[in-house]
Amino acid sequence: MQFPEPIRKLYTYFAGLCHRLIEIKDTPHAIAGGVAIGIFMGFTPLFGLKTLLCLGAAYALRCNPIAAVIAVCLHDVVTPFWPFLLRIEYEIGYWILSNPHTLPEKLELHGMHPKELLKWTTFFHVGLPLLVGSLFLAVPGAAVAYAIVLPLARRREKARQAPEGGDSGK
Repeated sequence: MQFPEPIRKLYTYFAGLCHRLIEIKDTPHAIAGGVAIGIFMGFTPLFGLKTLLCLGAAYALRCNPIAAVIAVCLHDVVTPFWPFLLRIEYEIGYWILSNPHTLPEKLELHGMHPKELLKWTTFFHVGLPLLVGSLFLAVPGAAVAYAIVLPLARRREKARQAPEGGDSGK
């Protein structure tokens, strides 16, 4: 089956990122940890800071920073679903932070001016629940990514250490 050109290019791009990820020369734990950090940061609503936070966290936790940055790029696959994910993250965070626990009211933007979005109070009413709610998607996503990448990286390390050509007697 032939895919349209844009889909084929997108597939080639992400397949290349996955291949680069597995080819990184580092310990399996460092690679898997870097991927977990990248996926974790990918779920947060900290647009524009994800890559820098990834690098800092990878260095602090002694994981591979290249794997973390590649994982943030791989997380861009969910870009079309961001409105849905942000809404879920907001609802979870709002529910966690409200006392008694309630879901947020229906969002209506009628009469909302752009100046109102840039106020600090907007950060506390929207940004904080969004950040808290993102943790409930980021932590399981990072754990799953670590669990998937670690065995792959271990298998790749064993393949690298295996003697080539069978001349192990010399």
